[in-house]
Amino acid sequence: MLERFRRKNDTQITFVLPSDQPCGNVSVVGDFNDWQPGAHPLVEREDGIRAVTLHLPSEQCYEFRYLAADNYWFDDEHADAHDGQNSILHT
Repeated sequence: MLERFRRKNDTQITFVLPSDQPCGNVSVVGDFNDWQPGAHPLVEREDGIRAVTLHLPSEQCYEFRYLAADNYWFDDEHADAHDGQNSILHT
């Protein structure tokens, strides 16, 4: 799931997943971090979900996926769109 908060100079995007789906470490990987695995790991919060927040330039389009243990790649079903390979995010 994606949570958004548009600010004056950027958009705050929080990538959110349940704490147990999938098991193990998960990071969000996309063109905003040069597709570097582990650059933005999701961290478990007190409410039992995992999340990471990024500040991205507004009015842009980004491709991303999640990467979990054992090289398991998956999309965000709540993304703005999907291009057949990646999830799409509009800020």
